[in-house]
Amino acid sequence: MASINALEKPHALCIPFPAQGHINPMFKLAKILYSKGFYITFVNSEYNQQRLLKSQGSHNLPCFQYETIPDGLPPSENDNVTQDIPSLLKSTSETCLTPFKELLLKLNNKAGSPPVTCIVSDGVMSFTLDAAEELGIPDVLFWTTSACGFLAYTHYITLLENGLIPLKNSADLTNGYLDTAVDCIPTMKGIRLKDIPTFIRVTDPKDFMINFVIQQTNRAKRSSAIILNTFDELEHDVLNELSLIYPPVFSIGPLNIVAREFDNEDLQSLSSSLWKEDTECLEWLDLQEPNSIVYVNFGSITVMTPQQLVEFSWGLANSEQKFLWVIRPDLVRGDSPVLQPEFLEVTKNRGLLVSWCPQEKVLDHPSVGGFLTHNGWNSTLESISSGVPMICWPFFAEQQTNCWWCCNRWGIGMEIDSDVDRYEVGKLVNVLMVEEKGREMRRTARVWKEKAESMSSGNTLDNLINQARYSLANSTARHAIATIYSEGGGMVFTSLSSP
Repeated sequence: MASINALEKPHALCIPFPAQGHINPMFKLAKILYSKGFYITFVNSEYNQQRLLKSQGSHNLPCFQYETIPDGLPPSENDNVTQDIPSLLKSTSETCLTPFKELLLKLNNKAGSPPVTCIVSDGVMSFTLDAAEELGIPDVLFWTTSACGFLAYTHYITLLENGLIPLKNSADLTNGYLDTAVDCIPTMKGIRLKDIPTFIRVTDPKDFMINFVIQQTNRAKRSSAIILNTFDELEHDVLNELSLIYPPVFSIGPLNIVAREFDNEDLQSLSSSLWKEDTECLEWLDLQEPNSIVYVNFGSITVMTPQQLVEFSWGLANSEQKFLWVIRPDLVRGDSPVLQPEFLEVTKNRGLLVSWCPQEKVLDHPSVGGFLTHNGWNSTLESISSGVPMICWPFFAEQQTNCWWCCNRWGIGMEIDSDVDRYEVGKLVNVLMVEEKGREMRRTARVWKEKAESMSSGNTLDNLINQARYSLANSTARHAIATIYSEGGGMVFTSLSSP
């Protein structure tokens, strides 16, 4: 690919939703596209680009062109935390289209780089569809959820039409109503309202999040294709149901496995982590016995109360198992996480605490035998890819749906009640690590690992890329010069054939 002039390359603009769990898979996809001969522009929010430079250093980034747009939120007092997700969804959907169009204008008039020929956008950044349609180029939506999570979101409108949501009153949160079986999603027999992504847990029919989800899943029908970070055997029936609703649906994962095929020295040096990773934990893991460590990480967004932190800590202590626990500086709601001195004393010889870590390498380490997780999709799929069974404490969004599938369909998870109790935590950790049920889950997880490795969707990704190139070669966009001009106060795109 080195012999191809940069101006002749297809130019993919990749724009993730500005949160760590969305940036990571988009970054992996961008690496793969780069390796396939694409010129890449990666668009972060201004806030997250500063975090990236702070965590990774202002090093040379030779492979990608980085650009930024504002996220629409006011400046944060703390410049190293995940912003409030509903607020971020609202602000990006309402304010980002104009700066995005301005960015496209800049890129398409930039000397030394080809014009943007396709957009790969996060599924919840669908404002990009308006710009792509005006410019006449493909816009592929990358939903970074599981396929089952995306399908559950797609059925918000079904739940609304069936009168299951919104809740009648706040008592429905605790009176057992959330245990109601949902029988209107064909491929999710046995799922309950409590297992549906959590934004349904409101009483206001005009609630922003319910209507945002319905809007975004409906707008997705305008995309050139839907891509999902999963593989067919894991979510076959769900993918089939989605293919009946949407334009072409491509399962292109697990991206953490697919991306390894393309990692050269330059790409390996590129990281999308917004926190500085502690790699010394890998040396500590090297000293441990196989399958002896419980890895604990609740992801980049989950927050808990001080009491929940206490319960988790003493659950780990009482289990008497060894553990590696990632505790972000913003893990506890409204305060810094403070562990009791007695806990630190009791566990000093069998526990390691870090603020962030290279999770894929940790899960792949032979000493890790179980994962206490929030069931974000990246964590869930990485655990599956590493053959590591899970204890599940879902926090919000589609994490509940992922948990249900892990525990009820895939046989690799056990759920902790949302009201954390140290005795339950300790009991489940021991079940996972030393009892027969845990060993059986570990065997099942290893089977899924083998399937993930054999089913990783490199061929599907090639099909997607070939389709994109065919579309470009047969449209005026392939040889277009994009111009933007102001008309009636708004930004308008036109495509002009190059001379």
